[in-house]
Amino acid sequence: MSDTSGSPPIAVVTGAGSGIGAATAERLAGEGFHVFCAARRTERIEELAARIGGAAVTCDVTDAEDVAALAAAAGPRVDVLINNAGGAFGQDKVAASNPEQWRRMYDTNVIGTLLVTQALLPALEAADPGTLINIGSIAGRLAYEGGAGYTAAKHGVAVMTETLRLELNGRPVRVTEIAPGMVRTEEFALVRLGDPSKAEAVYAGVAEPLVADDIADAVVWVATRPPHVNIDLLVVKPLAQAAPHKVHREG
Repeated sequence: MSDTSGSPPIAVVTGAGSGIGAATAERLAGEGFHVFCAARRTERIEELAARIGGAAVTCDVTDAEDVAALAAAAGPRVDVLINNAGGAFGQDKVAASNPEQWRRMYDTNVIGTLLVTQALLPALEAADPGTLINIGSIAGRLAYEGGAGYTAAKHGVAVMTETLRLELNGRPVRVTEIAPGMVRTEEFALVRLGDPSKAEAVYAGVAEPLVADDIADAVVWVATRPPHVNIDLLVVKPLAQAAPHKVHREG
């Protein structure tokens, strides 16, 4: 893929320091994209960018100045934006939950996605068409006990995505939400629960949870559809998972 000047298409991936973001950056680079890898941990994204021939941009998506610098680095045309930065913190029930964890989840998942989208929307339009892909979650579609702070934030991402599609109708930007189910990465459950044994228990008895590359594969498929094709929503779960609260476990 390239534009009429022969330059490679440009992709921006937030949360590229690990997990789904890192896997997505690698897969897009393999498809010929020049990838701007954005995350807070400079050392990680510099190593990734060097490996895939991309560019590293240190960026906290909740910081407007960082986001402005990311937009400036990416330049006037961005073919694909992957809003992947986010995360879950804690697993308390509503009555006992920590409001600061809720604020952190909302800031990272929702406000971060908002700021990056606002900053890069002109560059996406310039690609004609650009593709905006928000990484949501099945937590943005269903509720489960102990997950209200995260489900509230991911429901926000889902509704923002749907609203953007309405507001951008007639403009050259495709808008997609990819909503993963259980994905085993090196950090998600550990960051959420803060304890390695509790994090490991999340996947206990699940023979084949999704891995980051499964979602990266979905991202690449969405991004490489013909220009007139918009994938509104793609929900991706492992076979063992019927819902957030219903997972087949062996043994």
